[in-house]
Amino acid sequence: MAIVVFEAEENDRQYLAARFLGEDIRFVPEPLTTPEQAKRVAADADVISVFVHSRITPDVFAEMPALKMVATRSTGFDHVDPAAALERGIIVSNVPTYGENTVAEHTFALILALSRNLHKAYVRTSAGDMSMHGLTGFDLQGKTIGVVGTGHIGLHVIRIAHGFGMNVIAYDPYPNSTLAELLNYKYVSLDDLLAQSDIVTLHAPLTPQNKHLIGAHNIGTMKQGALLINTARGGLVDTVALISALDSGLLRGAGLDVIEGEEIFSEEKQLLGAGNMTEEHLRMALRNITLLRRPDMVITPHIAFDSTEAIERILATTVENIRAFRAGTPRNMV
Repeated sequence: MAIVVFEAEENDRQYLAARFLGEDIRFVPEPLTTPEQAKRVAADADVISVFVHSRITPDVFAEMPALKMVATRSTGFDHVDPAAALERGIIVSNVPTYGENTVAEHTFALILALSRNLHKAYVRTSAGDMSMHGLTGFDLQGKTIGVVGTGHIGLHVIRIAHGFGMNVIAYDPYPNSTLAELLNYKYVSLDDLLAQSDIVTLHAPLTPQNKHLIGAHNIGTMKQGALLINTARGGLVDTVALISALDSGLLRGAGLDVIEGEEIFSEEKQLLGAGNMTEEHLRMALRNITLLRRPDMVITPHIAFDSTEAIERILATTVENIRAFRAGTPRNMV
């Protein structure tokens, strides 16, 4: 069975090669994004493993006629076309849990950076300026945090928030009243959450139904001076609406580990004008450059998942997924 691993870092290579000794396993450092690339390096693949910067479209699937399984090394799977996989009888497995504490901790890293102006202070002191002017922050204790999505990560965020003495409200289309009582939080509508929260943090998957979950239609209802945090998927937030809310002063700031169109920045050649760049790609790139330059933003490059422990859990689950598929008992199917 031929296995091709895309977006393979050195630790991925070492871990996976050691667990598929003597097998036809190949590693590609770049994400899988085009039919030409699929035909060139994975035409004979029975299994491919990808991460979030790959884009497995129907055209890409078409160039891998032997493919039977996609093992994505992520919880989210919006980068794999589900209808095309289903039509071809291809199983798609993900890593449903690996970093609830890891991503939740990074969420609070972004919150604390903004609430205490750590990013501004770092730049200032790096230039030899030790003045305190303009760096006054605010306490988290007593503030209301609105958690959108109460899955594994969202629930861990709630636990940490209580440690800071915060009030917690949540929105989820499938509320769990038992957990709400146990962890001392309250479910409200999304509109009420936006209106009441000093900090809104997103922990929802990206689906066609919730693309731009936060956008022009509702961002104006957010509490004056609130923070918006997104460590989930960039497409949950309409970048144009976010910039407008920051420009107007409605939002105090935003902390993003994911941004719309981040795949444009995943490879330098894409940004410099590869043939598949569209006018909309260019507009999105310009909007994101605008975000990167703002002093009221803290942006990290999709690293909320990226701890030593979480990476090992991701790779271990990926190995288990592939082995289970080969044994005829596929698991973690999406």
